[in-house]
Amino acid sequence: MLAGVQAIAIKRRSGLKILVFIKRVPDTGIPIRVKPDGSDIVREESLTYVTNPYDEYAVEEALRIREKLGEGEIVAASLGDDSARDVLKNALALGVDRAVLLRTENPDRVDGFATAKVLADFAYNEGFNLILTGKEAADMSDSQVPSYVASLLGIPQASYAIGLEVNPPSLVVKRETDYGVETLELMMPALITCEKGLNEPRLPTLRGIMAARKKEIEVVPAYVPASNHELLLLSPPPPREQGRILDVPVEEAVRELIRLLKEEQGIL
Repeated sequence: MLAGVQAIAIKRRSGLKILVFIKRVPDTGIPIRVKPDGSDIVREESLTYVTNPYDEYAVEEALRIREKLGEGEIVAASLGDDSARDVLKNALALGVDRAVLLRTENPDRVDGFATAKVLADFAYNEGFNLILTGKEAADMSDSQVPSYVASLLGIPQASYAIGLEVNPPSLVVKRETDYGVETLELMMPALITCEKGLNEPRLPTLRGIMAARKKEIEVVPAYVPASNHELLLLSPPPPREQGRILDVPVEEAVRELIRLLKEEQGIL
């Protein structure tokens, strides 16, 4: 597969093609409840879904790259059922050239590796120079899929990008690490995951929204390989303890704070 991807990239070297993988996720600003048996979240009609926030940085960066270079085709793709059409329509309204729904009936039951396999197969068949996506999905936050995709395609990857300069056939990415900011140069084709701070995502214009209504979302049936994972249980995080206010003189407050950190938190 690696040789095939390289051949596709060389063939398209005179014209940049960017794939952006996006996902429809529950709005994290709204409380999410877990079913009593732990089998799933409560999918109420009032539950609001949005484009994964980190994927918004990927869409914005793709648009900026095209604007800066004065060329390029941007294709947004999402694995999901028909409900994913709304995030793809939003991507079209923002200015991507094409939107593709990789359709499956039970997207919430597809594990990370199976998702990556579908996305990698699509990328291989579609052809690309660059793949952009969010650093993680806000619903699972496991950051697995992008690395799997890059591995399956045999291409270099840089995660947590906060800066990106694309100058085909290479790019320079700045990424956050535990030790500071790292600067890397990668040859294309490559996959980059986008972090908060990379850019400021734009909002769709009225003109963009109207134009998106006239564009069709391409639908590709997704063959999802059988999973060797089984979801055993979902559980909500434990409730956070209320903070304490020490309404006492400063010296006494310091002594009490040290005691609390030692005896109750085990920090000191």
